[in-house]
Amino acid sequence: MSHNRTADASAAAPARTTVDVRCTGHVRTEVGEHALAYTFEGTTLRAFLGSFFDEYDVADLLIAETEAEATTNGWAPTDGDPPGAWAKNPEGEQTRAFARVAINGRFNEHLEGLDTELDEGDRVALMYPFLFCC
Repeated sequence: MSHNRTADASAAAPARTTVDVRCTGHVRTEVGEHALAYTFEGTTLRAFLGSFFDEYDVADLLIAETEAEATTNGWAPTDGDPPGAWAKNPEGEQTRAFARVAINGRFNEHLEGLDTELDEGDRVALMYPFLFCC
């Protein structure tokens, strides 16, 4: 009977995932280090970000709440739609202009967005570069 309780308890326990986090630019400044292992409850990028943002106040550096916060004016004019495949997350789940969240070197927009599944040891990069102007 104790075997069933153990099985029930492990089935009810939420999954815990540990990822390697790399921070650049302003995110690194706020977090205080460029590399760390981070364990959170869950297995998705959404669960990771929610937990990470609870511990480190960097959500405003990375996540855009509106389309306007996620967009910047282009530097080169285009005639219509640019070539290739362009993917973006839904409004409220996009990164700010110039900020990026990548999993194992791939931008989350090219995976499953915030619902991307994370595995033990995946590298999650939180990037917000320093920008300087003349």
